[in-house]
Amino acid sequence: MSGEQLNREIGRSGVRASAVGLGTWAIGGWMWGGTDEAESIAAIQASLDAGVTLIDTAPAYGLGRSEEIVGKAIAGRRDKAVIATKCGLVWHTGKGRHFFDQDGRPVHRYLGRDGIIHEVEESLRRLGTDYIDLYITHWQDPTTPVEETVSALEDLKKAGKIRAIGASNVNRPELEKYIETGSLDAIQERFSMIDREIEADLLPLTLQNDVATLSYSSLALGLLSGTIGPDRVFAGDDQRKDNPRFSVANRQKARDFSDAIRPVAERHGASIAQVVIAWTLAQPGVTFALCGARNPTQALDNARAGTLRLDHDDLAAIDAGIAAKLADMDG
Repeated sequence: MSGEQLNREIGRSGVRASAVGLGTWAIGGWMWGGTDEAESIAAIQASLDAGVTLIDTAPAYGLGRSEEIVGKAIAGRRDKAVIATKCGLVWHTGKGRHFFDQDGRPVHRYLGRDGIIHEVEESLRRLGTDYIDLYITHWQDPTTPVEETVSALEDLKKAGKIRAIGASNVNRPELEKYIETGSLDAIQERFSMIDREIEADLLPLTLQNDVATLSYSSLALGLLSGTIGPDRVFAGDDQRKDNPRFSVANRQKARDFSDAIRPVAERHGASIAQVVIAWTLAQPGVTFALCGARNPTQALDNARAGTLRLDHDDLAAIDAGIAAKLADMDG
């Protein structure tokens, strides 16, 4: 494996970040079987040390827990990090649309101006910073016009509290409305070898309009990491425990896929996960790949994917493996 850490621009914002980003949903603990704060902080700092500057978090990840941990990890090294966090999943108000309950609290999808102004201050406090590099609407709120939401975000940008504007979990009509405002820098959507719906409906629009795309679940919640075999047992509130995507049959297919692309990994001295991440970053329209890590070992493994350069033959071999082993995966 060779090369420097790959860096790219977030749309037309002028903000640059590592193409491989650290996703911190698991670090918040919620739906991932709890969290170890010391290990989480070490994972974030190991990422920064390895040149991974993009750190993605959200208030909903543990009701502020993930942001607090990120804040502790970047203390004294804020200039090394490009922080992406989110707004729109709230528990301080009953406005908007109820989405789910977390730790006994109702969480609503709400993107009204007052909610955003409240949320940004809470996120800045938890993160221990006075600005957020990329501020993303987490889930869309059908009770608030996109124009109102974007107007509030534009005001935050003018005030220097955020540097770029993003939207997540959008459908095509919603994306079109965001693009019409002229202020959208990025979207964040689920994308992996087995989750490719956005190739048809969203990526053509983002490519045409210089909007960056951050893929989340790039390793399909770890299924494509090459480390989760058919015998793995998921415990506690780990969301994968009852997820049909993680059936024994699917985990066997994922193992077969790992075996199929192992020659590519061995040729580059890389892990299966690194090859999967590098493939993701090679897809047209995918600008950044967010990858979760809960300890320094996982963080460093993901970081090395940013230095991996796959050639045409590598990509062809991987695509053949996807078609042969993953095409009929259920869930």
